[in-house]
Amino acid sequence: MCIRVQIEDLEKNTLSQYAALSKNTKGRVIEEESCNVRTDYQRDRDRIIHSKSFRRLKHKTQVFIAPEGDHYRTRLTHTLEVAQISRTLARALRLNEDLVEAIALGHDLGHTPFGHTGENILNELHPNGFNHNRQSLKVVDRLEHTESRKGLNLTYEVRDGILKHTGKEKPETLEGHIVRIADRIAYINHDIDDAIRANIIKREELPRDCIKRLGKYHGERINSMIVDVIKNSMGIGHIAMSEEIDYYTEKLRDFMFERVYLNKAAKSEENKAKYIIEQLYFHYINNFNKLPIEHIKLYDKYELKEDIICDYIAGMTDRYAVNLFKELFMPKSWGKF
Repeated sequence: MCIRVQIEDLEKNTLSQYAALSKNTKGRVIEEESCNVRTDYQRDRDRIIHSKSFRRLKHKTQVFIAPEGDHYRTRLTHTLEVAQISRTLARALRLNEDLVEAIALGHDLGHTPFGHTGENILNELHPNGFNHNRQSLKVVDRLEHTESRKGLNLTYEVRDGILKHTGKEKPETLEGHIVRIADRIAYINHDIDDAIRANIIKREELPRDCIKRLGKYHGERINSMIVDVIKNSMGIGHIAMSEEIDYYTEKLRDFMFERVYLNKAAKSEENKAKYIIEQLYFHYINNFNKLPIEHIKLYDKYELKEDIICDYIAGMTDRYAVNLFKELFMPKSWGKF
């Protein structure tokens, strides 16, 4: 018996009746021969980790654009924190850890440079809008490629969870729902931690009732939220916080919008970031032939020019976008001829 089959049998015998078993996946768009060692969800996780898009997350903004210091979150560290929280929840609820990990690791692959600032400006520029959920799915379906494969050809359940990790549409699996709530737990708490480090807020300024109920420190608040989700989701086929903890979590989120996300100091570089992306976009609109040939090869002749340009810009890291802007628009020194 191959190792994969043993793991599939273990899932069947140990996981909850509500878990998405890897052997019951709805499959891939392009059928592939199964691996002898890994389940389909494990293969998806590995394909995401080894992708170029995943590696680029380490140089993409989470909240603070170009922060001084090495300890602020990036899009990559956010992704890892979401994956850790997701696996903790999945293990406690006896759901599929490999599936939640794959979804969590892939959920932000389509994020732009400069965080939501980049997403917002591309949404304004593109005639059909831009959304990082859809872009993340596009990355794994088409834009990420190897010498032998165009797209990662992930399973239906992983693709569904990536597309629906935020927004009105809900995932079809409980594992997808876990990533939705883990994403919220992660960003609210690590953004508080980063904002305190940046002296934008003080710990004493956090809403007192929230601190009293959830905890004063980063780890305490995360633990309170995780334990509450477990208690309220155990054995019922539904993932949710209690009304009480959800109230305090949302109150912290509102506090962060008021004091951090819309704070002038935290967003001091936002207009510059918007300007960089805007100028790159219009540069390629007017000089489409200047796009790298390896990027153009990903598309057929019927693709919208705006789509191709947005895909290219969205894939950039912060520093690549800044360096490209300098190369295209800043004067260069020159010596004697």
